[in-house]
Amino acid sequence: MSHLSVVIPVYKAENCLDELYSRLKTSLETISEDFEIILVEDCGGDRSWDLIVELAQKDPRVKGIQFSRNFGQHYGITAGLDHCNGDWVVVMDCDLQDAPEEIPRLYAKAQEGYDVVLARRGKRKDPFLKRFTSLLFYKTFNYLAELNYDAEVGNFRIISRKVVDSFLLMREQLRFFGGLVDWMGFPTASINVQHQERFAGKSSYTFRKLKKLATDTIIAYSDKPLRLSIKLGFFISFLAFVAGIYLFLKALIYGSVVTGWSSLIVSLYFLGGIIICILGILGIYLGKTFDETKKRPLYLVREYTTNCTAGVLEKLSKK
Repeated sequence: MSHLSVVIPVYKAENCLDELYSRLKTSLETISEDFEIILVEDCGGDRSWDLIVELAQKDPRVKGIQFSRNFGQHYGITAGLDHCNGDWVVVMDCDLQDAPEEIPRLYAKAQEGYDVVLARRGKRKDPFLKRFTSLLFYKTFNYLAELNYDAEVGNFRIISRKVVDSFLLMREQLRFFGGLVDWMGFPTASINVQHQERFAGKSSYTFRKLKKLATDTIIAYSDKPLRLSIKLGFFISFLAFVAGIYLFLKALIYGSVVTGWSSLIVSLYFLGGIIICILGILGIYLGKTFDETKKRPLYLVREYTTNCTAGVLEKLSKK
């Protein structure tokens, strides 16, 4: 067992891995010499894996895992947590927008009796569009999932071994690391940190990827879209009932006049669109349920660094 583990999903990070390792090593050694850095390479197609292997050869405290294909950031975090041994585990991104120098502050706050300490970003160093879409996602997510997830908090945090073990019990296909940790409800605190400029490159999250993540996350954490569709159906039925009473009374008083062909067609198309939309929502939930019933592994590993392979074999021998 290590005292401290750092789990980092890696994607297209060849230009910042050396800097990341150097700053991590300096920061972690102020806490303890007994640490490990687990880098999970998510098949970005660059030289990231080669650099991870080199770092692992130079420092056995660096351990590498390479996926068989691109699975996504939150699956990378899951893989890192599956293989880490630390009493305390830091989760962070690889682009150095999460500053390694903040880790001692997170650790010190955790020693006050918290199982989770979040790094709350003050002013984000991201483009306006990304900040806006992120804010929109969290507002929508909190409303539909009925949670109070802080939009200023990303993946950067420190968690106790108790939280890690609890997290690993949840093996659903739709992964959202922050939401799962928040759902567990362990004693949580936060500290304000300075969000840094990206060290190199640009974000791999396109609008399409963000949209898919938002949809999957909301579907995974909430059935509120289904409940809202029921309310919408009752509301439309109520409006139709009121309109029917109005037309009936009007016919009694003024007589029946056949009018409104255009409004009838528009109403039919409107209701048809709503019905198709609701069926689509049901279809998404059924599709995700079908995915869960397959019981496929969350990720597949193509290769480990040598020192990480030894740790995996040791864990398997204890089971």
